[in-house]
Order: sequence, then structure tokens, then C-alpha cells
Amino acid sequence: MQSLTCIVCPIGCALEVSGSIDNLSVTGNKCPRGIVYAQEEIRAPKRVVTATVPVALAVEQNDKIDSHIKRIPVKTSSPCLREKIPALLQDIYKTKVALPVKAGDVLISNWNGTGVDVVATRSVSN
Repeated sequence: MQSLTCIVCPIGCALEVSGSIDNLSVTGNKCPRGIVYAQEEIRAPKRVVTATVPVALAVEQNDKIDSHIKRIPVKTSSPCLREKIPALLQDIYKTKVALPVKAGDVLISNWNGTGVDVVATRSVSN
């Protein structure tokens, strides 16, 4: 048996998960979303990833630019399998972004065929 705290809503139900990977039993949930959360967390945990990418001009000029913005915050458009996060982060950190950037701009599209996009979360101009 495994204990989890559901993070789908503010209630934070204490879930108990038992059974085999193919036939999981979930108790302690106050809504059906807790069951789905627990099953996904046991079978294939996923996380939304947040990070920053360097501004291309800052990289090219060894960070000696007038702008105080040297990195742009980004996040994934949907959760990524937890086991793939290190590889995703490596690709995010290799990405260089040219200004201007608008919040919501897709900086990496369909990363490795997973359907996960990396999008800017802040608008920044030159």
C-alpha cells in the first residue's frame, strides 16, 4: 500500500493506493479526480517543468549587454513524464531566445514527439 496526498484541488485528500499496477484500488478520495491523480502518479508520474532560457544576445556578448534581462522564464504547456525531465531540462538550457518574446510564445515545439511544448511565461522586449 502507498500513501499519497492528492494535489488536484485544495482539499488535499489523504489517498491510499493498493493493488497491482494494472488493477489499482484508491481510497480516501472525496472526488473522482483523486482516483485519476493517484493512478497516474503510480503508473506514470508527470510534472509541469519550469526553468529559464538564456537571451541569445546575452550569450553572444558574454552577458555584456545594456538590458538587465539575461534569461527568460519558461514552462511546459502540459505535464512531462518525470523520467524524461532531465533530458528536457538539458534541451531547455541549450535553447537561446532572441528578443522580443511574448508570454505564450512556443520556444520548443512538440519536444521529442511527446506533445509537450516549452512556452515563454513572460513578455520581454529589447
